[in-house]
Amino acid sequence: MRFIADLHIHSRYSRACSRDLDPENIWRWGQLKGIGVIGTGDFTHPLWLDELKSKLEPAGNGLYVLRKKLRTPEVPASCRSEVHFLPSAEISCIYRKNDRTRKVHSIVLAPDFSTVEKINAKLARIGNLSADGRPILGLDAKELLKIVLDASPDAILIPAHAWTPHFSVFGAASGFDSLEECFDELTPHIHAIETGLSSDPPMNWRISALDRITLISNSDAHSPAKLGREANVLSCERSYAGIANALKTRQGFEGTIEFFPEEGKYHSDGHRDCGVRLSPPETIASKGCCPACGKKMTVGVLHRVELLADRTGNSQPPGAPPFRSIIPLQEIISEVLGVGVASKKVQRLYFEVLEQLGSEFTILLDTPAAEIAKASSPRLAEAIELMRAGNVAISPGYDGEFGKVRIFQD
Repeated sequence: MRFIADLHIHSRYSRACSRDLDPENIWRWGQLKGIGVIGTGDFTHPLWLDELKSKLEPAGNGLYVLRKKLRTPEVPASCRSEVHFLPSAEISCIYRKNDRTRKVHSIVLAPDFSTVEKINAKLARIGNLSADGRPILGLDAKELLKIVLDASPDAILIPAHAWTPHFSVFGAASGFDSLEECFDELTPHIHAIETGLSSDPPMNWRISALDRITLISNSDAHSPAKLGREANVLSCERSYAGIANALKTRQGFEGTIEFFPEEGKYHSDGHRDCGVRLSPPETIASKGCCPACGKKMTVGVLHRVELLADRTGNSQPPGAPPFRSIIPLQEIISEVLGVGVASKKVQRLYFEVLEQLGSEFTILLDTPAAEIAKASSPRLAEAIELMRAGNVAISPGYDGEFGKVRIFQD
């Protein structure tokens, strides 16, 4: 069974997240996007966990579904499908190791709410789980992995957005040079890493140590409309066990749906306050300092990959799953119409196209251009064809500033 999974999102209890992130809206937008399995996000937060328990029910496959009485008819018939929820959370570990302060974010996947409660009971002794949906704990990432495995051998820890400068396992500011340096003897229990918005599989293929690792992608959504901006394609049993096995063995893991990595907000080096963006050689020449003000620059993902890479080029390792790069449909419509993404014109056309053609992923990845043109306009069909071919222009993101993507060069 082929389906799309987005395993890293947040709830309205996380800082800087939309109030609309509740189970009902996640269920609705999952169908609009074409996502079959969605991480619950934030299971460490007591109020969110209570809400999940009251609004979700076991589906009998290790996953959960929204209770029928909460399902609304707001989803177009063309998009309606079953959405399953998988217990997930992101946890921020800040600690000292090898004489450096480390800031490592991890995604935790759990097979059931019983396991979640065991994990939460241990973490509650370390920090305040009510303060934020993504808790910040003074805990070694290796110790977090121990807690996760002790709660259930079926639970999984995945380093989140692994290359982000400030909060990741390989981050330039506070990360490590290898998984082994972070997790020591427990490294064999790390089966996957999340590549993040600012990197894609070819960048990670340059690190031979990651050949055994499943490269996954998720949205890290802070609002329902951002679901699926990155995601995973699986062809396995739609169950917790099926997904866990695919992540661990790559059997049934068909690949990922990606941002163009240059669009990510930490792709290049730079200093946002001065509007300075540099390539890795330029950063080295400036000794890591902003040429405008002299302050230390943020070293981006591209530079960090260059430092750790032991391969050149974009050669795909044997057995590495493929990927496809996309631009969210509302962003494409925005460029086609020449108005802002949040405008009524964009929203109106977005839902009109979904009603006629199906979910967003169906339109972006599979629907023939002639059908898109008939349902909307030849211009939108042309834009989606150019995106599929990777024929886009991007001003790369840096130091927390998203890159700017354009399809039409005129």
